[in-house]
Amino acid sequence: MYQEKYQKWINHPKLNPELKKQLEQLSEKEIADAFFENIAFGTAGMRGIIGVGTNRINIHTLTKANFGFAKYIKKYDKENRGIAIGYDNRHMSYAFAVASAQALASFGIKSYVFESLRPTPELSFAVRYLNCFGGIMITASHNPKEYNGYKLYDENGCQLVPHLAEEVVSYVNEIEDELSLEWNLTEEQQQLISFIGKEIDEQYYENVLGIQLRNDAKNLKIVFSPQHGTALNAVTQTLTRAGYDVVLVDEQCSPDPDFTNTITPNPEEEASYELAIEYARKVSADIILSCDPDADRMGVAVKVDGEYKLLSGNQTGTILIHYVLSQLQSQNKLPKNGVIFNTIVTSDLGEIVANSFGVEVEKTLTGFKFIGDKIANYEKSHLKQFLFGYEESYGYLIQPFVRDKDAPQACILLAEASNYYKAQGKSLYDVLLSLYAEHGYFEESQVALSLSGVEGAKKIKSIIEGLRQKPLTTFADVDVVKIEDYGTLTTLQNDVESKIVGFPTSEVLKYFLSDGSWIAVRPSGTEPKCKFYFCVKGDSLENAKSKTKLYQEFILDYTK
Repeated sequence: MYQEKYQKWINHPKLNPELKKQLEQLSEKEIADAFFENIAFGTAGMRGIIGVGTNRINIHTLTKANFGFAKYIKKYDKENRGIAIGYDNRHMSYAFAVASAQALASFGIKSYVFESLRPTPELSFAVRYLNCFGGIMITASHNPKEYNGYKLYDENGCQLVPHLAEEVVSYVNEIEDELSLEWNLTEEQQQLISFIGKEIDEQYYENVLGIQLRNDAKNLKIVFSPQHGTALNAVTQTLTRAGYDVVLVDEQCSPDPDFTNTITPNPEEEASYELAIEYARKVSADIILSCDPDADRMGVAVKVDGEYKLLSGNQTGTILIHYVLSQLQSQNKLPKNGVIFNTIVTSDLGEIVANSFGVEVEKTLTGFKFIGDKIANYEKSHLKQFLFGYEESYGYLIQPFVRDKDAPQACILLAEASNYYKAQGKSLYDVLLSLYAEHGYFEESQVALSLSGVEGAKKIKSIIEGLRQKPLTTFADVDVVKIEDYGTLTTLQNDVESKIVGFPTSEVLKYFLSDGSWIAVRPSGTEPKCKFYFCVKGDSLENAKSKTKLYQEFILDYTK
């Protein structure tokens, strides 16, 4: 099958000349990887390696997606409301953004393109501020430099939820020959493309600054790295306007698509903090903040006994929940119908902390679009009031003027919390330890198997199917007491099967153990990986860590 696609591409007269050169240089294995499937929408849109082929991001696959999206917009007769378009620092991002605007214009659809790179959450904000019908963000988030991607947003500034994405995909799939798609814009169509910038920036910054809960004197030194990405202006502008002392990691401030001065642009990985830690030691910073290239994720390292300790997304989320709810409570602003959203692979600790304030936590599938969709639904029904949303993967949202995870918001609130606790002689890590002591000790972690190409896709599928067909009854000699299967939307407990309600299907298996721990397994929606999530409960941190190691070794050995 992939050979047919390959032959079609290499012999097509309208194949981009540069892509044809690349195609002629591919090995047989590379051809198979580039053509064995069509690049698809996952949990965060369409994302893949830049290059030639149907399973790659290139001008042809991008145009096919844009033509499908254009037909979706025309179906709803919303071309005059327009589409906001943003992009990050990656290779081809600007070219893909402009090509997207031109493709839409060929259908008579307005677009508002940022004049230069901007954070993903600001794109979400722009959709809402400009009353657009949707948005496009060209980004591959925290993926390696070889990647780029294409995210679609609805009129609420939320990434398309499955039933809307499926509508777009149905139009995309109607297009049989992506190589034949082209446009030659009239002068009138060219006028449909507008460029935006400073006005949106200022409105966004004003909203980010507006989330602050206190106005204490600032006594906090912050080292900040945008990891060569889009967070530089948004984070430094808001932090400095709020009065914080911010030291930039200069080498990582340029919008470099090759991420030259960082080991990895992913703030989930310890290696991404090496240079920032050098800076922090020199200036004796209280905290280090780091954002991924499109500024929707934020990581933090905290000064502990003279060294810098990286907090996980779960730990940071728990601290922020406690800070937000305790501040609202002290100011008599905590609503009786407040709600927090997280995902089925997020730690239990944040929920336990929220419940201690009488606040409900609702779970969604992985993907912030599901949280954004819940926010929109409750804004209509007024049944509950949104207080906070987060994912274990370093994504947080405090106020819903954005409908995606928002690193600038997270940075300003975490700086405020750190400043508040510092005045009490405590670090953020001290706060975390006190929450453990009060609510229980948890060790959260993630292990991922990288399995690329045709064989990798088969292996990931076989892991999930194998676990589904032969359910585990123990994990390292600890009993499994319940299994949730989101692929079949069923729960198995005490040999009794029941239905999971309120969720769309997703290839996730979650095992609950008799010691209060759980382990979840799912294929990544954005990378060729099979991910294993661990939330392990122990009698102490040391006990939780040792149990985690056993569980990780067990599942990795089992899935070999």
